Amino acid sequence: MILQRRHLVQSGLACLGLGAVAWPLKALWGQMSQPALKGPVTDSPAERAAAADPPLAMLALDEKPRLAKHASGVRRAFLHNTHTGDLLNVVYFENGRYVPHALLEANHVLRDWRNNQQHFIHPHLFDLLHDLRAKLDISGPFQILSGYRSPATNAMLHEHSEQVASKSQHLLGKALDITVAGVGLSRLHAAALSLRAGGVGYYPESGFVHVDVGPLRQWAGT
Repeated sequence: MILQRRHLVQSGLACLGLGAVAWPLKALWGQMSQPALKGPVTDSPAERAAAADPPLAMLALDEKPRLAKHASGVRRAFLHNTHTGDLLNVVYFENGRYVPHALLEANHVLRDWRNNQQHFIHPHLFDLLHDLRAKLDISGPFQILSGYRSPATNAMLHEHSEQVASKSQHLLGKALDITVAGVGLSRLHAAALSLRAGGVGYYPESGFVHVDVGPLRQWAGT
């Protein structure tokens, strides 16, 4: 069953009569946008590793791929952050293991662009995108509208739209809002649903599909 709003599912606030403006989320991103804060610039994964919180750098690097078909082979992550312009094009898995420096690079590219806060991005997300790329037979990057969200950013967005969950998977580094150039949104949505890899949200007015590696579920928004 497709749920009309993720927030209603997760918190049931509608039952309490706490309404919120259900703007298309892409418009909300624009209206609430703030320049990313300036921080120390590091040019290499090694420098970023030295500056990172060790638990964020090393968490789950020995974890096995999500699906048996991911047990071997080389896999690449190819992403473009639409807010920062950062591009990630790295081999993140080879020789039966996730590649630490590639995951550190992903933490940076998928950071909260409003305040430059980083969080460990779960490698199963990249497995999901790897399968989605094969399903759609695409060669270009996934366009990322939202990666990691810090608690402050998520709370601000949640305050302005009931479509932003208070306990979003974005807070855990387990979710992405994506589009793909040249691929219709309905096709992207159908492909994501077919993988049955976690949550899938469809936002046709805002122009993106949410994917995450949390519990299996689906919903639609604006």
